[in-house]
Parts: sequence; C-alpha cells; structure tokens
Amino acid sequence: MTTMITPTHPGAGMTTDPLGPAGLMRLMTWLGPSFPVGAYSYSHGVEYAVEDGRVSDTQSLTSWVEGVLLFGAGRVDGGLFRQAWDAARQGDFDRLVQVGIQADCWRGTAEMALETTAQGRAFVSSVAKVWGDDVLSRWAQAMRDDDRQPSYPVAVAIAAAQAGIPLADALTAYLHAMAANLVSSAVRLVPLGQTDGLMALAALEHIVTDACAQAITTGDGDLGACAPLIDWTSMKHETQYTRLFRS
Repeated sequence: MTTMITPTHPGAGMTTDPLGPAGLMRLMTWLGPSFPVGAYSYSHGVEYAVEDGRVSDTQSLTSWVEGVLLFGAGRVDGGLFRQAWDAARQGDFDRLVQVGIQADCWRGTAEMALETTAQGRAFVSSVAKVWGDDVLSRWAQAMRDDDRQPSYPVAVAIAAAQAGIPLADALTAYLHAMAANLVSSAVRLVPLGQTDGLMALAALEHIVTDACAQAITTGDGDLGACAPLIDWTSMKHETQYTRLFRS
C-alpha cells in the first residue's frame, strides 16, 4: 500500500506557474551561504586537487567544476533531486523513502557521504524549526528508522516541492549553489582573486543549465556517475597532511 502525503504549503504542486517572489526568497534563503548547513566547510576533493596541481587557475577550476556537475555528484544529485521533487509533488511518501535509500548508496567515498548527510541533517533541522515542514521531518525520521541519514539533495527537493517551487527553478538554484561553493573553496585554496572566482562562476552558468536539463530528462534507470578522478581526490583528501576542509 502506498503512503500518500499532502503538501503543507500554499501553492504546493502548482508547478506550471512561474517562480514568484515568495519562492525566490525561499530558495535564496535555503541555498545562500548564510544558511546553517556548513557548506563552506566542504571542498568535495578540491583541496587535494589544488595540492596535486590539478586546479591552479580559473580555467582548470572551471573544467573541474564542470566535471562535478555533468559527470560526478552533480549528475547524481540532480537525478535524485528530480525523483524526490516528483514524489513529493505526487504525495508518494513510500517513493520518497526509496529515493532517500538510493541517495544513501550513491556516494563514492566516506567524505562525500559525510558531505551530503551532514548538510542533509542540518537542512532538515533548520527547515523543520523555522517553517515546520512535517513531510520533511517524517521523511528524515524514516531514514533514521532504516539506519540511514537524510541526503542533502533529497531534503532540499522535498522542501521545494512542498513549498510549490517549480522543479527547474529549484534544481537550478541547488546546482548553482553547489558550483558556487566549489568555486569559493578554490578561491581560498589556490588562492584566486574574487574576480577570478566570479569569472569561473560566469563560465559555469551554461554548465549549470545543462546539468539541470540533464537531470530533468534522464530516466530513473540511467542514474549514475563517471568521475573517477574526483573520487580519487576525495580519497586522497582523507589522509592529506594539512586540511582546511572536511572533504
């Protein structure tokens, strides 16, 4: 028997409407650098990539983040995000649980798993306390009951669907925030100037758009990644002698 849920926020499920001011502000709050998920403490392997000389300037940084978005965690997170948003919009709680279980398995290294679950827990806690999203809290509890942790992209997708935020807008904001965080880590590590960081973000705009389209059009059975070098830098980061970041 499928467990159904009912959207708790006004306008939830009305995805044909354009993103309004309320939804835009919600996305800016949830995915902005001041939201307390600790995104600034993760580099997703960029810290070792810098030490190994693979990320050293704006061009190499842009190429690296492009790989993350189109072939690595961005591809996986985007697919999971779409599935979770769709399940939440349809009110299918059982499917949300299954997507959460998938998300718990789709991590190549221990630090990448920490990156998504630590941020997922923090996101769920903050949203539940401030906006009172019962579905998100129920889903997180179901994950814990199955001895798993809530995954960040799934948590954000559920919250966005419950708030009536269209999929393309929510997913674009999520992937852009991922790219911006990686660029920010490289600006501090290389180091690069702020203008160089902005140039990288500008160059990545069409990549974020492509990654979003890829996630929306890729079937559930085609979820996967192929970014072994990024996984390798994450593994090497676990034993890196000096570290500023948790991943």
